[in-house]
Amino acid sequence: MPSVSTQADTTARLLIDCPDRPGIVSAVTTFLYHHGVNVTELDQHSTDPEGGRFFMRLEFQTPNLDVSRATLQQAFGDVVGRRFDMQWHISYAADRPRMAILVSRHDHALMELLWRWQRGELRVEVPVVISNHPDLREAVERFGVRFEHVPIDAATHADAEARMQALLHGQADVLVLARYMRILSADFVARWPRRIINIHHSFLPAFAGADPYQQASDRGVKLIGATAHYVTADLDQGPIIEQDTARVSHRHEVPDLRDLGRDLERQVLARAVRWHVEDRIIVNGNKTIVFA
Repeated sequence: MPSVSTQADTTARLLIDCPDRPGIVSAVTTFLYHHGVNVTELDQHSTDPEGGRFFMRLEFQTPNLDVSRATLQQAFGDVVGRRFDMQWHISYAADRPRMAILVSRHDHALMELLWRWQRGELRVEVPVVISNHPDLREAVERFGVRFEHVPIDAATHADAEARMQALLHGQADVLVLARYMRILSADFVARWPRRIINIHHSFLPAFAGADPYQQASDRGVKLIGATAHYVTADLDQGPIIEQDTARVSHRHEVPDLRDLGRDLERQVLARAVRWHVEDRIIVNGNKTIVFA
């Protein structure tokens, strides 16, 4: 994983998704050169040598940028973006995204995120942690983070989601489900397209749904895993960001699988969240291009 830049506050990022054709890289880098910036990182991928889709992530330094952000964006769209029929996005590392966290009772993924945030490894703001149980209030508030308890069950689901939306409105740019053990409605998810990241405690697409460690034990698998993915209306079917596995054997009981899985879950989720906030991910249909 790339290290945190020592010049993070002067770093800008450009993501590009467009039909592949000759001259794209040259056009982009030449445009930036003429506006006084220094390109410090560039990654690219094409789905096919002929007629494919082209993806690129580029980092550049802005101390010598000769125009305002707004002018740069307007000029890039006019000079390069329109010419190559691009979907593109420029972001600035100094603008820390606001990351709200939803959690139930399991604390391992939540604590990993808060610990990395406190250490400065996750360059985000954390405005609120929302839970359907009160258990983790003290642990969260020790980090100086606001904790909100929003109970939810089948009878109160719509009202609870409305309250969560009210708490999040204007306060969050991305939501992270750090073992939030309730299924969000399609209406809730639709308000956060490609901005909800979930950690699922299995190596998807195997053992989707509830209690995957029990499912894995019942099947006698030799590998267990964890999957971080974007949330869509289809349960556990969203674009996968990151996965990892651990080898197991017939000697491992379900509690052992859960213990091993917790380590995978927190590491996989932390990587996925970092890649999202650093604009290292481009979604292509139900797949992701991850420039990690």
